[in-house]
Amino acid sequence: MNRFSLTLFFVYSTTILPAAEPVNLNNLPNDLQVPAMIKGKPQAGKRVWQQNPGYETTEIAHALYLPTNWMPGRKYPVIVEYPGNGGYTNVLQDRSDGRVQDCKLGYGLSGGKGMIWVSLPFVEPKTGKHAIKWWGDPDATADYCKQTVARICKEFGGDPQNVILTGFSRGAIACNYIGLRDDEIASLWKAMLPHSHYDGVRKWNYSDSNVASAYKRLARLGKRPQFITHEKSTRATEEYLKKSNSKGEFTFLAIPYPNHSDEWVLKDLPERTQARQWLSDVLKQ
Repeated sequence: MNRFSLTLFFVYSTTILPAAEPVNLNNLPNDLQVPAMIKGKPQAGKRVWQQNPGYETTEIAHALYLPTNWMPGRKYPVIVEYPGNGGYTNVLQDRSDGRVQDCKLGYGLSGGKGMIWVSLPFVEPKTGKHAIKWWGDPDATADYCKQTVARICKEFGGDPQNVILTGFSRGAIACNYIGLRDDEIASLWKAMLPHSHYDGVRKWNYSDSNVASAYKRLARLGKRPQFITHEKSTRATEEYLKKSNSKGEFTFLAIPYPNHSDEWVLKDLPERTQARQWLSDVLKQ
């Protein structure tokens, strides 16, 4: 883990050894299981579907998880999460279906305790559905996020001073692309944890996917912290941010597996321990 630190490697031998096979993250055991989605009234330790007012005639909904120690009348930090794109598989058997219920980071980071966890949709008003790929309507998606965070804080004891944004792949890009879309939504977040990809680092096939637009969004982050993770290396994002003149507090952690996956938070790994420690430290500030 580093904060723009430079590590030097020294070679002491010219002996060439056979390259070791990279460890497949999917072959490591899980110590956490994400709770199944159910329909019903929100309650401690359950993950339920919930629709916001105005969306009753659509299929657009979010997933709400109240921690095992949740009690009415108390305040809890909130971790908000966006899913990756759907339709993704690779030779390592990584898979992303792009659905709201597929989110994992919030549960793995909290362990299901002490934090409210909300998984949000990408809103497509024309179809009345969650967009499996990319953004749907980005502004409508941002509006749904604002409405949901306000509701969670009002109805379930979410602490508006301790709201964290996270996401995997598309969801990682969404931390800035949606989460910093305007001043109002940007003001919601205490910190962010994007895993695997970052807004502006590479060009994608959608509107305002370019460095100039991404830097405008990034400016709304101000001095707030981000814990940036990526499989194998974070170098591309580090170099991008060095050129940005951003005042954000960036911490980088390379996940030492080749998998394009958010499964690492469901396993007892030192990287998860570091991410949880960062989160704990941020919430104490």
